[in-house]
Amino acid sequence: MEEMTSLADLLDLQAVDLEIDRLLHERESLPELASYKETHGKLQEATRRMEAAQGLLRDTNLAIDKTNGELEIAEEKVAREQMRLYAGGLSARDADYMRREVEMLTRKQSEMEEEVLELLERSEAQEAEFEASSAEVAQLTEAKNTLEAAITEAWKVIDARLVGKEGRKADIVPLLNAEIVELYEELRETKGGVGVGRLADGVCGGCHLRITEAEELEVRRSDPPRCIHCRRILVV
Repeated sequence: MEEMTSLADLLDLQAVDLEIDRLLHERESLPELASYKETHGKLQEATRRMEAAQGLLRDTNLAIDKTNGELEIAEEKVAREQMRLYAGGLSARDADYMRREVEMLTRKQSEMEEEVLELLERSEAQEAEFEASSAEVAQLTEAKNTLEAAITEAWKVIDARLVGKEGRKADIVPLLNAEIVELYEELRETKGGVGVGRLADGVCGGCHLRITEAEELEVRRSDPPRCIHCRRILVV
């Protein structure tokens, strides 16, 4: 009778273990986890785009500052040379040379002005890209944080239930023979988590195959009783 009670307790242990397995699976397969992973990937990509746009914008603004500085110097030089030219007192040869110098400096000044305009247009486009990617990063960060909070809350509920089931398992295990528990755990690893079944109406509760009367007599003589088909422990 003690052995039968022990094996009946094994069925209770099996029920608890299956519930623990279910809760662990639920914990690992929350729909939010897949969404979190996807959102995290998108956030990383958006962050890379934002940082790249920020770097390009910084380089362009530095180029604008540099070109503007050179343009100011060129403008001052043109104005200075023009003043010398218009002041008179130069020989025809020197005046001609000065005019060519002013024309060259004026062309260079014009080219630099065009370069500044191009850089300003580029900066405007890069700033728009940076702002768009920054907004995307902010949106994805908020979505990620929301999902993280939902996952944390779901895990809290599941973990509380797991603690209860683990406590129930800790109460059952001492009621069982240690060798039976060891065999049961080994069978669970190879039998899809089910190491024991009830024999009812000649059918194994583990593999659901029928056992003949002669086979059932053989099962009952075994210690512990085990299914002749799947070798799970049977409670008869």
